[in-house]
Amino acid sequence: MKAFTLNNGVVMPALGYGVFKLTDPAECTAGVIEAVKTGYRLIDTAQAYGNEEAVGAAIKACGVDRGELFITTKLWFKAFETADAERALEKSFEKLGLDYIDMVLLHWPFGNVYAAWRVLEKYYDAGRIRAIGVSNFEPDRLIDLISFNRVRPVVNQIETHLFCQQTASHEWMAKYGVAHQAYAPLGRGVNGMFETEAVKAAAAAHGKTPAQIALRFLIDSDVAVIPKSAHAERIHENADLFDFEFTPAELAALRALDRHEAMIGRPADPAKVETAMRW
Repeated sequence: MKAFTLNNGVVMPALGYGVFKLTDPAECTAGVIEAVKTGYRLIDTAQAYGNEEAVGAAIKACGVDRGELFITTKLWFKAFETADAERALEKSFEKLGLDYIDMVLLHWPFGNVYAAWRVLEKYYDAGRIRAIGVSNFEPDRLIDLISFNRVRPVVNQIETHLFCQQTASHEWMAKYGVAHQAYAPLGRGVNGMFETEAVKAAAAAHGKTPAQIALRFLIDSDVAVIPKSAHAERIHENADLFDFEFTPAELAALRALDRHEAMIGRPADPAKVETAMRW
C-alpha cells in the first residue's frame, strides 16, 4: 500500500480509516477492527468525535501489533490554552490506551493556536507523539504557524475531494514540505459527484466503483485519504484501489470536475466558524 514519508521521516499510510460520526461505541470498535482486518493501518479519530475510547478498544482487540498501526487524533480548539491542552492530551492517551500516539493535529485554526502548538512540540520532543500537524488551516495560517514556531507541521488535513481538489493549497503545502491529507474524500456522497460523466466513465473502464475512482484520483494526486464507513463491504471497497491506472485523458476529465469550493472546511466563513463555536 502506498505511503508518504513526512518531513520528520515518519512514514504515514496514504490510505486510512476515518471514524467521524461513528458515535455508537460498538459500531465504531467493530468498524476499526474490520478496517484493520482489511489491511488499513492508519486510524483517524479526534477528541471532538467522542469515540477515542471505542478506537482504543479496537486497537486492543484487533490482533495487530501496535507498532504496525498509525493512530491519529486531534486536539479540539476549545482546549488550546496550555494547561487545557495538556489535560486534553492526557485524556486522549488514557482513552486510546496508548503509551504514544503517532500523530496529533490541531483541530481548526481557532483559539490560542500558538499555545497549543507549543504543547504539541513538548510532547513531540518527549517522544510521546511521533508527528504533529494541523487540520483546516488555510495557507496563510499554515505559513504563519511555520514562521514563528520551531517544529514544522507534518500534515494539514483539509476537506478535499473531486469537487474541491484544493490545488492552490496543495501547492503551498508542497512548498513548505507539509503533506496533504483529505477528509471527506468522497464528498460525503451528497453532492452528485458519483453521477458525473467523468467518474462514471472511469469506473466503467476499470471495473471500479465511483468511490474507488474518487479515492484513487486523490492518492495519485499525492493526497492521503481517510474515508469513513460503518459497513464492511464499503470498508473493503475503499481499500481496493491499487490494481489499475488512469489514462491521461481520464485524469484530465477528473481534474476538470474541480469546483474550488469546500462544503465543510471553510475556516474563513463566519457562519461555519459560528457553528464550530457551538460544538
